[in-house]
Amino acid sequence: MSNRQLEPKFVTVLREGYSGKFFLKDLMAGIIVGIVALPLSIALAIASGVKPEQGLYTAVIGGFLIALFSGSRVQIGGPTGAFIVLVYTTVQHFGYEGLAVATMMAGLLLVAMGLAGLGGAIKFIPYPVTVGFTSGIAVIIFTGQIKDFLGLSMGTLPAEFLGKLEAYQGAIGSWTPAAALLGVGSFLLLTFWPKISSRVPGSLLVIVLATVIVHYGHLPVETIGSRYGSVPSSLPMPSLPVFHWDLVRQVAPTAFAIAMLAGIESLLSAVVADGMTGRRHRSNMELVAQGIANLASPLFLGIPATGAIARTATNIRNGGITPVSGMVHAVTLLLIMMAVGDWASLIPMPVLAAILMRVAINMGEWHLLLKMFKGPKSDFLVLMSTFGLTVLVDLVVAIEVGLVMAAFLFMKRMSEVTQIGFVTRELEDEADDDLDRDDGAKVPEGVEVFEIQGPFFFGAADRFREEMRHLEKPTKVLILRMRHVPVMDATGLNALEDVLMKCRKADTILLLSGVNPQPLEVMTQSGFLQSIGSNRIFVRFDECLAEASRLV
Repeated sequence: MSNRQLEPKFVTVLREGYSGKFFLKDLMAGIIVGIVALPLSIALAIASGVKPEQGLYTAVIGGFLIALFSGSRVQIGGPTGAFIVLVYTTVQHFGYEGLAVATMMAGLLLVAMGLAGLGGAIKFIPYPVTVGFTSGIAVIIFTGQIKDFLGLSMGTLPAEFLGKLEAYQGAIGSWTPAAALLGVGSFLLLTFWPKISSRVPGSLLVIVLATVIVHYGHLPVETIGSRYGSVPSSLPMPSLPVFHWDLVRQVAPTAFAIAMLAGIESLLSAVVADGMTGRRHRSNMELVAQGIANLASPLFLGIPATGAIARTATNIRNGGITPVSGMVHAVTLLLIMMAVGDWASLIPMPVLAAILMRVAINMGEWHLLLKMFKGPKSDFLVLMSTFGLTVLVDLVVAIEVGLVMAAFLFMKRMSEVTQIGFVTRELEDEADDDLDRDDGAKVPEGVEVFEIQGPFFFGAADRFREEMRHLEKPTKVLILRMRHVPVMDATGLNALEDVLMKCRKADTILLLSGVNPQPLEVMTQSGFLQSIGSNRIFVRFDECLAEASRLV
């Protein structure tokens, strides 16, 4: 991995030269994105089960550090909808202290992944898995807002999806007309406003209008202030969460899930940005940036942060061209918080619920569910399993099971690609079109030829053993042709060792033909080459066949 892969894009921009013209573009884009991020940061924090200001702290600290160290020129970081389910569940079970510890552990894991060069590998997580848990998260976000959307009189919502539905069933009669009208009106305005104007963010518009209506109309609607009290107008002093072994052990799966989500979300955002700008991001540096942000965010009572696709796209559309726009976005949020933090307590809860419902609808990959239903059934099974586990069980379990299922399906498909079987009769009946043997060569009596075509790994090793059992009677010489085996793993090697042992018991001589460099290296390092003897391995098939003729 080159040193440039671990160079922040901000450093690259400074080296290339940063002009006042660039700064003006970044300044305008950063201010606009900061305004857009204000209501989203508050709403995402509340939906995650933490205080509203903690979303702002995350956007300020995490957003600034992600921009500063990002491997993308235009990445905007902060709290995102992908973390809502995970954060809410973690806070319910372990409190904020547990979340802070898990977030910092995830930060360390992300830094390690970036330094290890895994930025490219994480992008190969199967599509059905990401679609499944993203759509599942969207369902949970949407259903989690029904309480505030309708103004239901009920206590803290259960973390479980079915528990929420049961609680709603018992409280549906307590809905508040004023809250429901405000929620529905806000949702409709958010839905249709983009068709009217794209200059003024719809989320900011509905918050201002709803706050004015509720405040001056004295409507009986719950607000941020009535539930959480006043919103602080400054950042808290940094403090380190208390680490102890039991807590670390308990939140370790959550830390892994946070790291995976942050990595996937940020790299997806960077890929979208590349498509809009025509540039290329540095995936390893992007992971390091996410790690640094998540190490720092809990020091200021923040929650997990990652690259935000919608805010990054907004940044690009409004002229942002360097990481400075992301830093300006964070500073803008800080200045707004300092100037009008007290006013934030007047924001009605139904309007925040409406904003999050729109976020859920936008993030759900609903059109892909039908599309993948028409595709391979195995992929659809992975998608629906991940989706169902996310909604009904737990996001951590969904990610782990989805990855395992996808890995097994991949192994199955790869094993099906590998062709294994005896080819003695074919060689006798037809002229081999391969250039590594003479057309006139014949397989002598007492010689059997077996060929493997494709990767010889644990997915194909069992099929190899099964095919070898089809040898009707012991033969004097067995030729194993491996010209089309590019790679072999330890399980494939073990299968070869089994065949060599059985050949010796049956007084059969085993010859290998056309062994490629990687399998040959595996054989050499393991001692198999010494065991079979280098004189039993041939580069060309005609040479191998000639040796077999001599031996019989």
